[in-house]
Amino acid sequence: MCFACLALAVLFGAHVYLATRLVDEPGVPAPWRGGLWLAIGLGAFLVLLQPIAERWFPPRVARCIAWPASLWMGFAFLLLVQLLLTDVVLGLIGLGLGSVDGGLGEPEFVSRLRAALVVGVAGCAGLVGLRIGLGPPVLVREEIPLARWPVALDGLRIAQISDIHIGPIRGRRFAEQLTRRVNALGADIIAITGDLVDGNVERIGGDVEPFGALHAPLGVYFVTGNHDYFSGARDWTDKVRELGLRVLRNERVSIETRGAGFDLVGVDDHRGDFWGGEGREDLEAALAGRDPERAALLLAHDPATFVGAAKRGIDLQLSGHTHGGQIFPFGLLVRLATPFVAGRYRRGDAEIYVSRGTGFWGPPMRLFSPAEITEIVLRAGESGPPAGTR
Repeated sequence: MCFACLALAVLFGAHVYLATRLVDEPGVPAPWRGGLWLAIGLGAFLVLLQPIAERWFPPRVARCIAWPASLWMGFAFLLLVQLLLTDVVLGLIGLGLGSVDGGLGEPEFVSRLRAALVVGVAGCAGLVGLRIGLGPPVLVREEIPLARWPVALDGLRIAQISDIHIGPIRGRRFAEQLTRRVNALGADIIAITGDLVDGNVERIGGDVEPFGALHAPLGVYFVTGNHDYFSGARDWTDKVRELGLRVLRNERVSIETRGAGFDLVGVDDHRGDFWGGEGREDLEAALAGRDPERAALLLAHDPATFVGAAKRGIDLQLSGHTHGGQIFPFGLLVRLATPFVAGRYRRGDAEIYVSRGTGFWGPPMRLFSPAEITEIVLRAGESGPPAGTR
């Protein structure tokens, strides 16, 4: 309840701020002033309505709500960032010159000039973000040497997809295209590291069925993400099992191939119980009884799991969740929650690779953080470079 109230307060405050800076201060005359206030208020209402529509409305209605709500969410974020930044700049100039408007002219003129520039830049950035966000994911290839990785398994390949977010905007067609591209890699293992869906099984269950055609010699594995919990983790894990994928819920499997072996471990989302459902990450249960001398790979949606995993003998963790920030400069805010935002990081002998995600959430936009399909090539040898992102 507290989280919901805080989210509503932020949503309301942000939209009032946008309207004040872009409508009132520039002196937009009536009746345009009232119309723009109404449009901004409608945008806030659609953003509030979207998650409800995803889970309770018919798919066609949900799509009609999701598209304008998502577009506005991205555009509003770009507006908000620029307005806050220019507020800081004008404030600093004003402190130096002893004038609130920075000595740049009449306050209304400055407000109009700023509003025009902010809307123009947000429009251009939004169009670029749309083109990237709705385009196909890029293929990223990472070679990761691990000190304990068996020599016999040198070159083993894992195809990772994450944060696909099948729902009102990305549907069955995207799932079919993604399945074809991943299968074409011919990887030994396919790993889906959470946030497969946005919406319940009854409404969008058919849209994920193409993933049943995913194939890899050593298996296709799935772990839950926070959005899977929000959408009904129990129902979705049952659906994924029906499609023939192996769901790892705080458990591990021993994989033997080429005369050598390793453990593949999977845990539920780090905050799975936040949504009131059963289950959450239990790394201790997943590792119980494991031979500590064997190499171990961990699939965990939230990179925050890596803090504990690095202390428990995990050689490599594959995660998603952050989207690499998705729309610049949101990645800077993500770093306040986790230092593992995108790419490779190390703690001791343990490594983590954080995918930028294969789809998107919210705005169908990506700016300086394109979606990816990741091909991980594991090498026997010394651990890779120091902590950091590629």
